[in-house]
Amino acid sequence: MIHKKMNKSSMDKNTGSGEVTIKGTEQSIMHSSTGNREFQIFVSKPLEEPPPSGYPVIYLLDANSVFETMVEAVRLQSRRPEKSGVVPAIIVGIGYCTNGPFSSERYYDFTLPVAVTELPKRPDGSPWPAHGGAENFLKFIEEDLKPEIGKRFKIDHNSQTLFGHSLGGLFTLYVLYKNPYAFQNYIAGSPSLHWNKNWFHEEEERFLSRLNQGNGDISLLLGVGEQEGTHKSRMNENALELSIHLSMTDCGINVQFKEFEGEGHLSVLPPLINRALRFALKENVPS
Repeated sequence: MIHKKMNKSSMDKNTGSGEVTIKGTEQSIMHSSTGNREFQIFVSKPLEEPPPSGYPVIYLLDANSVFETMVEAVRLQSRRPEKSGVVPAIIVGIGYCTNGPFSSERYYDFTLPVAVTELPKRPDGSPWPAHGGAENFLKFIEEDLKPEIGKRFKIDHNSQTLFGHSLGGLFTLYVLYKNPYAFQNYIAGSPSLHWNKNWFHEEEERFLSRLNQGNGDISLLLGVGEQEGTHKSRMNENALELSIHLSMTDCGINVQFKEFEGEGHLSVLPPLINRALRFALKENVPS
């Protein structure tokens, strides 16, 4: 991993201008050991010393779009954890080498293989980017990224969270089904379940078997925007249906569903992040 520090002010003393940076954050380029993939990794470390159990960690997908939002939310709210329900945590953002908020590479990393004929039509009619690399992306997180973070920081291995939105929400649910004990908390915002919906039905028996092999607590938050309810993908219905199904299955997962009033597919992110922080870090709040 090649580190590029972001916590030093770039203010030009002569002109009084310069880039604004966030204290305690850094970014680096990291390559996967399989699949020949390149990622831009963003890390925010609390200014406070780690607790005896280590820092909780939130792994954030699409980091180019929401890393700063989450970092600032944690920084402000963790000042009074007894009031906010949010404690200091390490934020590990997984993004791409782009100046934009999103990269088309996310289609490959966040999705499972599916025949082109089974894919939903793209709104502008153009072909979908390369897709189907979720398995390799999960290997990168588990075999490359997590060990690197574990070497650099004292972390709480019993308090790790995965946060994804849209296709990232789909990938978050894929990880839950494929390797449920990889994380303790899963935040799936506006999950694109319509992309690989059949896979979840086909995988359910194996998923339940995997759950029975562990004894840890797992929590899942499904969050959607109210305005997404009219989308032809049935995004809200699919997410609500899954939450009800998992709750009725009695699989031992703490499942919550939240529809955010008045919010759309992108505007739902700030309120979802606030809800996610309390959801993921609640057990770490000192009594």
